[in-house]
Amino acid sequence: MKLPADKNSRTALIVVTVVFAMVGMSFAAVPAYRVFCQITGWGGTTQRSEVASGEILDRTITIRFDATTSKNLPWHFKPEQVSQTLQIGETGLAYYEAENLSDSPVIGSATFNVQPAKAGLYFRKIECFCFTEQLLEPGQRVSMPMTYYIDPAIADEENLDDVTTITLSYTFYRNENAEREKLAYSGSAETNVYENR
Repeated sequence: MKLPADKNSRTALIVVTVVFAMVGMSFAAVPAYRVFCQITGWGGTTQRSEVASGEILDRTITIRFDATTSKNLPWHFKPEQVSQTLQIGETGLAYYEAENLSDSPVIGSATFNVQPAKAGLYFRKIECFCFTEQLLEPGQRVSMPMTYYIDPAIADEENLDDVTTITLSYTFYRNENAEREKLAYSGSAETNVYENR
């Protein structure tokens, strides 16, 4: 690309190029940060696993379950159990209940983390309702499963020897973009894959 001969035009072109580059980097920052968190467990981000653990240790950990919803999501959302105590490496199955309190279909997406945050790298989810957006019809109530285990590699980390309890927290947000796309084109909402209650 040939730069203009005029000094002011050159400066303007450079400024515009820098602005476009910064805007592009800002859009790339969110996915890059998400990938960083998933790889490192930063901020209590949990990990995904395709299969269950092949090893179960004698050490146990209690998992506590927490749930909240954003203000613009007209759902009631709660864990169906307060806690579970499992051996490290043992597969756990927990359920969360969600109910659409509105008179229209609503799509929600869940975010999640664990506390203490340093345990995030070892909290492995095999299946989870949080992997995809959830559509609830008016008044619909569903029971949503989550299969997980604590990676036995946690026992190799001395700074995690004090971890006896991990709190898994979910927050559901209304996904208005998905609602516009799905509900506008389909004319009617698809039914949820989870069990109606």
